[in-house]
Amino acid sequence: MLSSPHMAEDITALLEALEELSGPALVLDPQLRVVGATRQSEELVGTPITPGTLAPALLCGEGPERPVAEALAAGRPVSAYVHRPGPEGDERVVRVRASPLRSGGFVLLLDEENDGEGEGVEHRWGITTRDPSMRQLLRDIEKVGRSESCVLVRGETGSGKELVARALHETSPRASGPFRAINCAALPPNLLESTLFGHARGAFTGAVRDEPGQVRLADGGTLFLDEVAELPLDLQAKMLRVLQEKTVIPVGGRDPVAVDVRFISATHQSLRRAVADGRFRADLMYRIRVIPLFLPSLRERRGDVALLTDRFVAELNGRFERQVERITPGALSLLEDYDWPGNVRELMNAIEYAFVMGEGAALTDADLPPELRGSDEGRVSPRVNASPTADLQLPPEARRISTALERAAGHHARAAAALGMSRTTLWRRMKKYGLATD
Repeated sequence: MLSSPHMAEDITALLEALEELSGPALVLDPQLRVVGATRQSEELVGTPITPGTLAPALLCGEGPERPVAEALAAGRPVSAYVHRPGPEGDERVVRVRASPLRSGGFVLLLDEENDGEGEGVEHRWGITTRDPSMRQLLRDIEKVGRSESCVLVRGETGSGKELVARALHETSPRASGPFRAINCAALPPNLLESTLFGHARGAFTGAVRDEPGQVRLADGGTLFLDEVAELPLDLQAKMLRVLQEKTVIPVGGRDPVAVDVRFISATHQSLRRAVADGRFRADLMYRIRVIPLFLPSLRERRGDVALLTDRFVAELNGRFERQVERITPGALSLLEDYDWPGNVRELMNAIEYAFVMGEGAALTDADLPPELRGSDEGRVSPRVNASPTADLQLPPEARRISTALERAAGHHARAAAALGMSRTTLWRRMKKYGLATD
């Protein structure tokens, strides 16, 4: 089938690029025979794939329903499902997306459609998860939400503590009342006091009118105190009085005002340690920590990374002109291997970065922020941009590689895609021509 060694090399390079960008894939000639198959496609189809195999027979066999075979025979694109043998004698469902080529052939992109993919996935109150510990947390939210008890949510920055607080409010009898939130670490102490408890007119310079404060604004509802461990000690004493007496005295005021508020607090640090260090009052800790809830970090539930990524991609497709249809295996691998010190918030920001910096329907590893790829990874070696004269002395292929790297701003994955080769092949040829250093 392959008329020359050069054609075979071109097919190999194309397959490497396809596997990098899209995972399992087949390339067909106009007679619907397999010209090449990626390694992952053989694993998914469940049988070795040799050049010359007829794709309709390979994928559809002699079954009564042959949607892929019929579409290929008609020369039209299709997205359909076929059944293939699984690794343990079971059956797997494979989605086949066929795109015709101008040459008359086809590119077939394959992926496994797991019938149980949605099993165990929950999306409630803005929280999406399939992780057992997170699913248990959702059950706990339902139970705790019905009570009036004070709750302390413990979790790392960016893990979604406010989402948990809002969920507790929405499941409570106070759901029709206000939900107010304040970050205790975001304001200086003098401003934090008046923001929490309000102030009377004339209490300080600029206090031109009475202000109720967040505690009173949350009357009949819920007040969420984020980073509660950052409350100054003098304000901790005043907050304790609010909890004990259910009244608040505004700054500059004299008369206590009755309030009916449920308090939900959150922190990324141990309050017990803060008490031991003298930074937090033990009596206030016992008041606000009646029911502690622990929110796992994203690195503790790596199975949610792909799930959350799909969710953020869908949300950003609704906001951005760029439409991402798939995430390449390389990009997903980087996302799942990263430790996510900023948790879900950092993942959301990383996907938005990829939307802005990348192009096309595939979100690739080159689109992701530098910290996910390694800060020095994929940068052009100084030898690549040595000088125009030096560049002219390179062989034609080396000049092509050098130009592609410059146009891709040194990102190997983008340059490799433009050249129609994998990053591994690109790196090997860069070394061959002296365009990279170890």
